[in-house]
Amino acid sequence: MSEPVFRDRVQAGQRLADALERYADRADVIVLGLPRGGVPVAWEVARKLQAPLDVMVVRKLGVPNHEELAMGAIASGGVKVIHESVVQALGISRADLEKAADKEAGELRRREQAYRGSTGAPDVRDKTVILVDDGVATGSTLRAAVQALRQHHPKQIIIAAPTASFEAFSTLRPLVDDFIALMVPADFHAVGQWYEDFSQTTDEEVKQLLAMAPVPEPAMRAGA
Repeated sequence: MSEPVFRDRVQAGQRLADALERYADRADVIVLGLPRGGVPVAWEVARKLQAPLDVMVVRKLGVPNHEELAMGAIASGGVKVIHESVVQALGISRADLEKAADKEAGELRRREQAYRGSTGAPDVRDKTVILVDDGVATGSTLRAAVQALRQHHPKQIIIAAPTASFEAFSTLRPLVDDFIALMVPADFHAVGQWYEDFSQTTDEEVKQLLAMAPVPEPAMRAGA
């Protein structure tokens, strides 16, 4: 078993932010964290880059009775991504897929309300969007996030994560403008294996981090 590389999500976010320094102090950049675990990482990135921070709510569709294994994902705007190789290998029915999607759609709406309240999703048109997660295993949630974002016409989409599986990196890299991963190990089994502390991030922690997000200087926001 490989040794952990990151102490926790805060340290991972700090190291990831260093790799994204070329996006610092730019008026067109916005950082979107994937709740819940991606938000502490994204907060460190937004702080270093002096960029606005928000969330990109995506829900994994877990295999029945093996919820940790993703068979797909959904995102705002009716986007649904199916991990066909998993579905076919496990013989998952379309009825089970739809049941999981309906359940997660309710949780997606709940989280958007919890994190943003009555505030709508951020405007990403003509923006460079940096999508941040704490790690990428199958890539299905990020694929759904990318498809959802494309509907709103960003200038660029960058995926950034401390660690990713080779399969996910290879699948997602052609779909975006750039994919920054600090490590793409050959022996990737789970995101948590690379962290000493991979304790669950709560809704309350996500809301606190969003409330404490850095506010770019007015001159920078205006594009000066």
